[in-house]
Amino acid sequence: MKKPRILVTSAREALSFVMRHNDNPNRSETYAAISIQDAWCGGFGFQLTENRYCKGVLTLYFDDIEEPESGYTLFQKKQALDIIYFLTKHQNVDTLLIHCYAGISRSRAVGVFAREMLGLPPTDDKMFNDYVYYLLKVVYENMEKEY
Repeated sequence: MKKPRILVTSAREALSFVMRHNDNPNRSETYAAISIQDAWCGGFGFQLTENRYCKGVLTLYFDDIEEPESGYTLFQKKQALDIIYFLTKHQNVDTLLIHCYAGISRSRAVGVFAREMLGLPPTDDKMFNDYVYYLLKVVYENMEKEY
């Protein structure tokens, strides 16, 4: 079975990928996107949408924090479940596009987890949001124990 390429980017790079991809009529590769937006400011002012290339979009709102902080939204168990289900449903696309504002912390944590969950070779990424990664791992491991 073919495995998707995991592409972790910033919000700006994600928009560039989508625009280049959708504007090329010779393209046939499909993608699905996990868009992680900042909750504290209500997002980045754009929403990715499904089209003939984009087979799914999961938009989540949480901030780049690793413990509760007043005025900010911490990553939640429900969001971890949403990501796991999304990855399971869209593992047949050519590319899984995962972005947050800078493409460094939250999206990289999701990308590292996605590679592990889908059985892809690991990367040498060591710098990411530890809480996001940890919660994804715990939720996924608990799901596996239940089934």
